[in-house]
Amino acid sequence: MSGGWNTIESDAGVFTYLLNNLGVQNVQFEELVTLDAADLRQLQSPIYGVIFLFKYPTGEARTDAPRDGDFDYSAAEDLWFAAQTIQNACGTQALLSVLLNQDEQIQIGEQLLSFKEFTAGFPAEFRGEALSNSELIRDVHNSFARASPFIDETQRTATADDDVYHFIAYTSINSVLYELDGLQPAPISHGPCAFTEFPDKIGPVLQRRIARYPAHEIRFNLLAMVQDLRTKAKEIGDVEMLEREEAKRKAWAWEIALRRHNFVGFVGEVLKKVVKGKVEEGNDAYEKWIQESKDRTKKRMEDRAKKGGDDGDAGDAGI
Repeated sequence: MSGGWNTIESDAGVFTYLLNNLGVQNVQFEELVTLDAADLRQLQSPIYGVIFLFKYPTGEARTDAPRDGDFDYSAAEDLWFAAQTIQNACGTQALLSVLLNQDEQIQIGEQLLSFKEFTAGFPAEFRGEALSNSELIRDVHNSFARASPFIDETQRTATADDDVYHFIAYTSINSVLYELDGLQPAPISHGPCAFTEFPDKIGPVLQRRIARYPAHEIRFNLLAMVQDLRTKAKEIGDVEMLEREEAKRKAWAWEIALRRHNFVGFVGEVLKKVVKGKVEEGNDAYEKWIQESKDRTKKRMEDRAKKGGDDGDAGDAGI
């Protein structure tokens, strides 16, 4: 890994364990597949905010006003808002934008509380610099990056042809629904919104944002920051729910462990064994195997082109 901030994935397990490693208690993330308020309320948990991942419109011209909502320049003095000053940090910055504005309801831990108090009087730019220079936050963030023996140290400005993704946060603060995006000059107000109204108010805002994209664009991801669902299960005595949530945590931990492991050496050894076996078969088995692989790869690329491109998961990429 490089000495800066590395790419992490938009994944509920990654973000939940990132929170835990920062010292936050009794909070987790849940991936949302619908914007329906009734479905959000089915989580049976307070929703502190959401983190939205989307393809950033690199070719879009900057304007003096947001396309939806209104800049609230004075709000930056009453809430925690930071300008993004470094690449690949937007996922963790969006997480902190919810977390540090909900600290009256969430136990954020001594270290994050100290960080918030230290940066309380800073303008947004200085808060962003303080975040990018925080060894604690950077080290925890980087601990969830995928292991890779190949490090690209080059940096270039993204173009309109690049697939660049960006995280932003939405949360209710002082009974106002705010959009917190470190690439914007100020918090964006989307109108009155009590904390309990958040599930009803957030859907229309996100629907308007998604409507800006072509109908075939589906590369979005939405994570909700909620109370640890194991706590709710214990409160209501739901044994099945508790077992399900415990199993989910174990699965998350296993997936995170796999992300951290470098499988290049293992894959190389497996490939050597397979090639050796094909060569020993004779009768041009090796050449036929290579040709079949090329044909399958070509077909997959053609099928993907017909569908309009790669629709795989996006990480905290580029911005």
